[in-house]
Amino acid sequence: MEITHVYAKLRSEFGRQCLFSDRPEEVMVDIHPEPSLASQFILKTRKDQGLQACRDMSEHQVNTERFESNSCGMNHVEGGWPKDINPKDVEQTIRFRKKVEKEENYINCLQHLGSVMEHCIKQNNAIDIYQQYFEEDEELEESSELPSAKTINILRDPNEVKRTITSLSWHPDGGRKLAAAYCNLGFQKNPKDMSLDSYIWEIENPSCPEMTLKPESPLVCLDYNPKDPHTLVGGSYNGQIAYWDTRRGSQPVEYSSLEHSHRDPVYKIIWLQSKTGTEAFSASTDGQVLWWDVRKLSEPTERLVLDPGREGNLDRALGAISLEFEPTMPTKFMVGTEQGLVVSCNRKAKTAAEKIVCTYDGHHGPIYALQRNPFFPKNFLTVGDWTARIWSEDIKESSIMWTKYQMSYLMDACWSPVRPSVFFTVKMEGVLDIWDILFKQSDPSLSVKVSDKALYSLRVQDNGQLVACGSQNGEATLLEICSGLSTLQKNEKSLAAAMFERETKREKILEARQREIRLKERSRSEQSREDEAGREDGEDNLEQLIARAENDFYSLVEAEMRRRERREETPQENDVCDEREVQNGVENGKTGDETGNTDLS
Repeated sequence: MEITHVYAKLRSEFGRQCLFSDRPEEVMVDIHPEPSLASQFILKTRKDQGLQACRDMSEHQVNTERFESNSCGMNHVEGGWPKDINPKDVEQTIRFRKKVEKEENYINCLQHLGSVMEHCIKQNNAIDIYQQYFEEDEELEESSELPSAKTINILRDPNEVKRTITSLSWHPDGGRKLAAAYCNLGFQKNPKDMSLDSYIWEIENPSCPEMTLKPESPLVCLDYNPKDPHTLVGGSYNGQIAYWDTRRGSQPVEYSSLEHSHRDPVYKIIWLQSKTGTEAFSASTDGQVLWWDVRKLSEPTERLVLDPGREGNLDRALGAISLEFEPTMPTKFMVGTEQGLVVSCNRKAKTAAEKIVCTYDGHHGPIYALQRNPFFPKNFLTVGDWTARIWSEDIKESSIMWTKYQMSYLMDACWSPVRPSVFFTVKMEGVLDIWDILFKQSDPSLSVKVSDKALYSLRVQDNGQLVACGSQNGEATLLEICSGLSTLQKNEKSLAAAMFERETKREKILEARQREIRLKERSRSEQSREDEAGREDGEDNLEQLIARAENDFYSLVEAEMRRRERREETPQENDVCDEREVQNGVENGKTGDETGNTDLS
């Protein structure tokens, strides 16, 4: 620090030195109040003012320029030949080999290399270089690892007008590629210059998409064919189904006709397990589930209307938001609706009414995600409103497990493909939650703030290590999950099966108890109705009961009067007779009274 001003003064000019000491308090002046001045006092309005003593700070975000890289390849061919020898000429190479084999250095070199090779072979036979040492210690270290996730890449929408990623699909061969569907689902909010394209990304090259898909209408959903990695099928905002073969370019190979397509956006489309590998089925909020063969998309092969009355009335149909199909159960599928119902269906039923088997009611709003557990297909996961729920097919009244209500909407969810007790959810506040129900049921094991915008889609790679999250501003974030959450734990299958079985039994007991309470209430209501009917019958005979009671009363009075008259005439002779008559009268009165009471009751 630089000294800019210097003051110089003699010690004698400082003044007298101050000496302080302790002493008791002393009143110097006591001014008494003057009442005459009280009327002149002006009372000011109190005002609270907050002051910040800290320095004002501001926070800014700076993004570095993206580094664009290009992948290049190099071919290595056979080498080591002299310049005058053509390696592709077989005669020249054979002639040169014979010449080299006749040289003395060749034999000496082979003998020297032979001893070295023999030593390496013996060493390999003595020691297993692939043996895993201290496996138990490694398992203990992994189990003690805290749950974590780190961002690998962010795939950004290359267009100026950003759109929501509504669906994601991993490439079936190793998950090296990721297909993303981009669409703005806001009603009549699409700007004129908004792009309709969707993209296929190479996860190692986030700078630009590997391939562009060019539909006629924005894609709401997209799915890779598990049997043919070159083909994709997508559902459009205008209700059409589009089919791509990546070997034929960016344009769709075929479109479904508008008159035979959905009337609303196609929110979900899934490939079916078939011999040809060309069948798929789709669901939309128009209340229909349609089956397609991509070899002929002119019209659907089958149609189901989600009418809860099982009459096929499209006006009363439930709008479909999500679909679930398990290849191990080829005839069964499930549909999540806008009204919060899960509809269980059987495709091979004899009649259209029998195709809708049952419904599960548990959410207050649309069911955005629906998926069976890959290890226990009887249990399935749903996400709607502010909760995620786990269901059992045997319990239709309520779910067997559920999360507590979150502060924001849950938009998508899926099970881990490698761990039966782990599932993932994404929320409107941009958070990815990873739940391990064996470890904790009330709270997620890991919560990661992925984006400042809402997350709308989620998909996990087949190995369970990579998770892709699609956001509202067109960013697909790839996260790598720690090994503790992506590796099957010891006895996890049996523990998860026992938990699901225990919760299912508990719900069955509660359901039986509720049924018993309802039966008791019904019997009580029927009994009360019978009692009211009996009271109405009693009111009809009320006049007869009153007349009978009056007759009994007058008979008692007359008997008492006769007894008194006889006692006055012959008090000594008729004592015994009077007592008998009184007793008879009393008995007659009691009998009449009892009769009246019986009739009244």
